[in-house]
Order: sequence, then C-alpha cells, then structure tokens
Amino acid sequence: MSEKRTPAKTGEDSRAVGKRSDADGVAAFLKQARALATRGSSGSGRLILALDATMSRQPTWDMACQLQGQMFDAVGKAGALNVQLVYFRGLGECRASRFVTDTNALKDLMARIHCRGGHTQIGKVLSHALKETAREKVNALVYIGDAMEENVDDLAVKAGQLGLHGIPVFLFQEGADYLAEAAFREIARLSRGAWFRFDRNSAATLGRLLSSVAVYATGGLKALEARGSREDLLMLENLRGKGQ
Repeated sequence: MSEKRTPAKTGEDSRAVGKRSDADGVAAFLKQARALATRGSSGSGRLILALDATMSRQPTWDMACQLQGQMFDAVGKAGALNVQLVYFRGLGECRASRFVTDTNALKDLMARIHCRGGHTQIGKVLSHALKETAREKVNALVYIGDAMEENVDDLAVKAGQLGLHGIPVFLFQEGADYLAEAAFREIARLSRGAWFRFDRNSAATLGRLLSSVAVYATGGLKALEARGSREDLLMLENLRGKGQ
C-alpha cells in the first residue's frame, strides 16, 4: 500500500456541471482530505473502514455510502470517531484516505469512487492496519466484501497479528461465497472480531451493526453494554467468543 496514501483517480461528480477530469477529481479529493485530517485529534476512537471496490461490489458500495453516516450518528457521547477509508480495485490499486471525522465529507469521498474489475487485496488491507496502529492506536477494522482470492494462510497470519495488537476485524460479507465465508470467519476469529452476512434486503441491519462497531471503537465493550441494543448484544456475543 502506498505510504503517500494518495487517493485513486475518481470519476464524475454528479453535482458538477459537465465532466471533471481524473486529475481534477484527485486534486479535489486531496484538498478535502487534507482539510479534514485530524492532527493530534482528541477523539477517543480510530476506525478503518475498508471496502472491496472491484466490479462486483458496485451495488453494495452505493449502499455503504448511505450507511456509513449511521456509524457516526451512533457514537453520541462516547466521543469523536476518526475514520479512514481504504479501498482496493483494478490491477493492484489499493488506496487510503486520511483519518477524518466529518460524516458528510467521507460520504462524499466514497461516492466519487467508481468500482473497477480486479482481484481482492485483503492482505494489503490487513497489513495497512498494522502499519497504522504502529503510528497511533487503531481501535477496529471494518471490512465489507463479497469474495476472497488470496492465500488464506497468509491472511490468517496477519489476522493473528492484528489480534495481538488488540485490533478486532469486523467482516461483513455480501452473498454466500463459501471460500470467502471460511476466510472471513477465520480472520474474525484470529483477530478477535466478528463476521456477519448481509444482502441488499438487510441494509438496515447492516447499518445498525456498523453503528455498534462505531460505539465499540469509541468506548469499548463497556460502551456496547451501556447502550445495549439488539445489535450491541449480538456484537458482544461475538467479541466474547460466543458467536463464533
């Protein structure tokens, strides 16, 4: 993954008049990301939101753009949540934004990204999370995807390292690919996180589960216990090993 963390080329902005060039899109992305970057933030949580942006993910990418705001809304008094967007697509393209706290801005950044054909790069995402927490503690990693095309043993090693660093991985799987499910469950187990399945018909449930992750990232298990929603209790069961 690029250490410069420069966003990938973007497509059209539907709110703009006419077409924007890729160069203009990148410049706008960078300007906004720099303006929103949290330097020495007093927020109590740092969360990485990673998405598979290969071609099969276009429908759920759009859904993720809508649901992401619920993660912020659920934090409440637990403290500010700093989120970094990571995505991969195409031929080896894997990018990350800076950590930001502005809900609408991050949603806008996600909406500007177009999905492209390519293989999964989950290993890069896990390695990136390890590098980020070496700089400053990362409280949780969320991954949303539908496939796995990598060496499971390699992913397992990195997942175990994340677990040792106290970074649970919360994996949300679209569809029923059995290879992906086996790998995602193992990553969740080794990192002491959780695995969930979703589809277009369970968007509301996904949003509430994402909000539970947000609460956990800002306040830990005690925050989940205090709020106590149905999804919070389900998340607690998984984090304590009862839902694996």
